[in-house]
Amino acid sequence: MSVVKIIELVGSSKVSSDDAVQQALREAQLTLRNIKAIDVVSTGLRGEHLDEWRAHVRVAFLIDRIND
Repeated sequence: MSVVKIIELVGSSKVSSDDAVQQALREAQLTLRNIKAIDVVSTGLRGEHLDEWRAHVRVAFLIDRIND
């Protein structure tokens, strides 16, 4: 039996909304294993000059079970 956990992250980029999504994924991959899906919830521009892309994403990954 497998269980999937979902967390939410916000990535940012000066380049594009797609790059903001990739930044969030890269950071998630540093600490999470078994990532199975990324869902983009929303994207938008932020910052004083509206020059920074943000991407709100949901990351789904399998939970590892530790046997006793």
